[in-house]
Amino acid sequence: MLALHGIGGRQDLPIPFGLAVTGAGIAIALSFVILAVAWRSAKYRGAMSGTPLPAAVRTALDSSWLRWAVRLFGLALFAYAGMALLAGVDRLTNPIFGFVYILVWVGLVPLSLVLGPVWRTLNPLRTLHLLVCRALRHDPRRGLLELSPRVGVWPAAFGIFAFAWLELVAPDRATLLVVQAWLALYVVYVLFGAVLFGDRWFAAADPFEVYATLMAKLSPWGRRSDGVIVVRRPLENLDTLAVRPGLVGLVAALLGSTAYDGFSRSSRWIGWAQNSGYSQTLLGTLALLGFVLFVLITYSAATVLAGRISDSSRAKLPGLFAHSVVPIVLGYVVAHYFTLLVLEGQRTIILLSDPLSNGWNVFGTGLGGVNAGITNHTTAVATVQVSAVVIGHLLGVISAHDRAVALFPRGRALAGQIPLLVVMVAYTMGGLLLLFSS
Repeated sequence: MLALHGIGGRQDLPIPFGLAVTGAGIAIALSFVILAVAWRSAKYRGAMSGTPLPAAVRTALDSSWLRWAVRLFGLALFAYAGMALLAGVDRLTNPIFGFVYILVWVGLVPLSLVLGPVWRTLNPLRTLHLLVCRALRHDPRRGLLELSPRVGVWPAAFGIFAFAWLELVAPDRATLLVVQAWLALYVVYVLFGAVLFGDRWFAAADPFEVYATLMAKLSPWGRRSDGVIVVRRPLENLDTLAVRPGLVGLVAALLGSTAYDGFSRSSRWIGWAQNSGYSQTLLGTLALLGFVLFVLITYSAATVLAGRISDSSRAKLPGLFAHSVVPIVLGYVVAHYFTLLVLEGQRTIILLSDPLSNGWNVFGTGLGGVNAGITNHTTAVATVQVSAVVIGHLLGVISAHDRAVALFPRGRALAGQIPLLVVMVAYTMGGLLLLFSS
């Protein structure tokens, strides 16, 4: 179930491999030239921008009853899935595997793109913490200790890596005991941290919430600096992403782990790993770490070099440009998990009607079958995959260009972007290579 993350291989793509890679590289380089001519000053205004929603809509969205309805729905949904986790059978017909790996991890991306930062309210652990604090008449914002601003989102970055290791490397990852153990550690890690540091810990350490919030920056929904709910262009919304310690590590973990997912399914890697004589778990862990470090080092080096070329302060540049990697992450996610969400998402919803595998049909979906019609349109799927990678990188170039002309001296802004452009073109070609080799 978890082995296939796409159906578009080299033979399925509608254009030759060399032409796809060359065309993508030229498209990104050409877009840079066009931006240099037509986009000479910063156009995004960040948190000050946006068109307010009608007052009645804003009032409804900010109402206490709606927030509690969403919280209780999230709590009930995860309690229902918890039956499969704690009392379900240890077989792939147990829906908890698809619930965790597909509906939550992959599904939170389209959910956040469509509805914005809704996961913060849906998060069952945040709701549990809030309910306990209410019962004890304790301010949920207060913990036993003060959380240092230097922590940033580093805990979530490590959490992202830990989940990627579970999904892509861990032996027996589709067995109940392994998933139970990881989720138990996750719950203790997040809730114990909330007791120590208050509810700020969720925004710093919960990998699912931090990931969903990051992806929500590409939605059209946001808040203005005065707290008013507004609709704005997605890239302008992305421009509001606050620079925090660990942000670069977070995007590196997301992009590197997704790239490793494609690499780990290539026939060359599988053949070599199986015949190497070394532990496949050890090899997978080292390779996953290598991909994350590669993104972290190459991106950071490019931004530092950009600062040197543009004669700008280089200390904070990696964080200031980290938002431009988010569209690239989204492109990789769509390319690698689009078909997985469509096919295995259906299967999971069907299985959720019978969480204990005892003949229930709670939602009336238990007797349904997976509509695999998408597998008959391999050219269309491959086009979506390639387009996702290329468009993600184009949006990244636009975001980086707008930030560069805002930060760098006018005469050096263009030259300063060249290292970032080179890295982005390399990521594009690498992403396409991984698609063709899967």
